[in-house]
Parts: sequence; structure tokens; C-alpha cells
Amino acid sequence: MKEKGSLIFDLLSAEERELQRGFFQETLWQRGKGREIVIVFRTPANPPEPNDYIFRNGRRHVRPYYFEFISHVKSRWAGKTIVDLFTEEFRGRSYDYYVSAVKSGRIQVNGQRVSISYRVQSSEKISHFLHRHEPPVMAWDVSVLQIEPDVVTVCKPASIPVHPCGQYRKNTIVGILQAEHGLAPLYPIHRLDRLVSGLLILARNATKADCFRQQIEAGEVQKEYIAKVVGVFPIGEQVVDANVIYNAREGRSSAEVGHPHSDKSLKGKSASTKFTRISTDGTHSVVLCEPTTGRTHQIRVHLQHLGHPIANDMLYLSEVVIQRSAEGSGAGDDHHSVAPTFPGDDHFASLEEMASSEEFSIDPMCTHCPNLAPKGYDRHDEALWLHCVRYSGPAWKYECPYPGWAFLNEQNTDLLR
Repeated sequence: MKEKGSLIFDLLSAEERELQRGFFQETLWQRGKGREIVIVFRTPANPPEPNDYIFRNGRRHVRPYYFEFISHVKSRWAGKTIVDLFTEEFRGRSYDYYVSAVKSGRIQVNGQRVSISYRVQSSEKISHFLHRHEPPVMAWDVSVLQIEPDVVTVCKPASIPVHPCGQYRKNTIVGILQAEHGLAPLYPIHRLDRLVSGLLILARNATKADCFRQQIEAGEVQKEYIAKVVGVFPIGEQVVDANVIYNAREGRSSAEVGHPHSDKSLKGKSASTKFTRISTDGTHSVVLCEPTTGRTHQIRVHLQHLGHPIANDMLYLSEVVIQRSAEGSGAGDDHHSVAPTFPGDDHFASLEEMASSEEFSIDPMCTHCPNLAPKGYDRHDEALWLHCVRYSGPAWKYECPYPGWAFLNEQNTDLLR
């Protein structure tokens, strides 16, 4: 699992860290307070707790906290100075910051302080102890649907990732459920993209998680989503069998269809989705989506392939579709602004200034302080009109309520069951 812009999560156990290194500490001055703060360089267990969250203007922020990232030196890094390595590979911070971090001991090699001219060797362990700021998410509740001895099901709001990834750790479904409901450990048995909402199933032990995994791999699990798409979707079952190619650099997928008279081999992964119209109001349609495979952005790219992309999916809407959708909309119907707005949204910087040292400690070396959100964060989190409604398998079925956008002013709603 990788941390975008930081080190890999190859976290050691507390016992191994203690065996490897002595603890160093650094004395800093609290900005604007004229008092000393002492930072001990070690990674606390630091599980998510209710008071870790700060709510401002409809968003859930995480109180910044200290965290240590640990990684092994890759072969292509070997021979670089420790400062050059961090500057070139982790560009979220400046050269001067990394010089200071090495000198103060926040960056170490094999649990020891080194000089800024130290050249790393392959397989050495490098660690970066920093003041971590997580991006905010929308402050919607994570509704617990069912709690069983081996399974928890929830209705996941859009904007919140399922599990720790990228810059997110506590601002995740798993973290929030631990903090607010005491549910831990949890093992997500399937994944929903951050901007997708709906049913999420989590096993409460590894044995149950493995049971779900085996059923999914055996093709015994049926998945159902609903989407609100552009235009009048055709009546009758529509099946898309088109390979999906994911472009990691662009963060999007494309559909690939073979031609009968072509010898060119397909590069994408095989993917199939069945679509059935639930309702339409003449401008949009609500569609039942049943993927039989699980490729990245599969439903989104297959709907685009059919010419009916999700109506607020800016990643897969073409300029022509955007124009057509806008022309067909009624007065005041903004298809692309479904995320709620709150007072002060136009003054996001002033929101960050509200984060006083009474709410969290300001670290003088931190490149994000005194802001609550990390610098460079894009504040526009738009909830996709894509929602997971049902998973079913051998002798079990879990469901999630439909969102408000799924009900159109039209008679053909017999599939809303």
C-alpha cells in the first residue's frame, strides 16, 4: 500500500521499532505561544478516536497528528544522498525542509541519525517522522445498517474512502467506524470508490473475510448499483462486453472493443456489465447496473461507452454530452453541483485560519501548519450519481436504501424494489 507523495506504509511493530532504535526527541517552540513542545520520535498506536475529528462548514477534518512512514531503499535510490532522495521522490516538500528534517533527526536511516550528505544503500530502512494533515471529507454520517457477529454493513457516504490509502488514514470508513462505534478490526470485502456511495460490507474477522473472498472469486456474488445518467436510456436489457484499460497516470479508464476482422490483440482486462432502465424523466434516466467483473471505473466507462455517462461524472462526460445535458435541463437544475454548499465555502482560506492551537498543536517545521487541511487540497468533492444498493450470495443478501436522486418524476419505477 503506498502513501501518495510520502513513504510506503511498511510499518514495523512497536517491538521491532524499539529494538531497532533509541528514541530521539526534539524541542520546538509552539508558534505564537512562546512555549516549548517536546516531540518524541516514535510512532504511537494512535487509533482513531472521537475527538480526532473537527467539524467545520459541513466538512469532517482530522486533527493533525504525528506519524512515521518507513520504507526500504529501492535499488534505483541507492547511492543518492538522503536529502536528494527525498527531494526527488517525494516532492510535496522543499529541499530546505528535507535538510532540516535530516539535521533534526526526523528523517533517519536504520533508526539512526545521519548527515545530509549520507548516501543510502539498497534495502536500508529509511523513516520520515512528520506532522500529518489529512484532507477533509464531507461531514455526512456513516449509517450503520446491520451489526451481526461476523459482519457489519453500512451506507457509505460519498467523499470518504473505505480504508487507509493515499493521504487518508483516520478520515476513512474504517477509521470513523472505529472512532464513533468502537467497531474494530474490520475487513472490507469489497471496495467503493471515494466519490461513490452506498452499501459497504465489512467482515469482523479474517475467517469471514476469506469466506466472502472465495465466493467473490468463484463468481457466486451478485452486485447491483444504480446510476443517474444523461439522456433517455433504452428500454430492455443492455449488456456491454468491453475490455477496460486503466490509465494510472490520468486516473481514468477507457473501453476497448475488438473488431471481428482485426488480428490486433486486446490490451485491456475483460469486463461485462448488464444495464436495465428503472425510470426516466426525458432528460435523465436512473439505471440498474449489474457488473459481473470488477474493473476500475467499470460501470462509469461502460455507461460512457453506451453514450449515457453518469450525469455528473466530469471524468467521463464529453464536451458534447455536457452541452446536450445543459441544454435539456430545466431552470435552476445544475447537474454538476450535487455536493451541498455551506456558508464560508467561498472563503476556504479563512476556514483554515479558524483552526487555532486550542484545537491542535502547531508544529513550526510542518509545511501545512497552521492550516487544518493540507496545502494544495482541492476542496470540491462532488458526490457521483452512482450508488451501491445490493450484494447477494449463497444464502445471504444485504441492501442499502436508495438515495434521493434516484427518484425521478416518471411512472416507470417498478424496478425500485
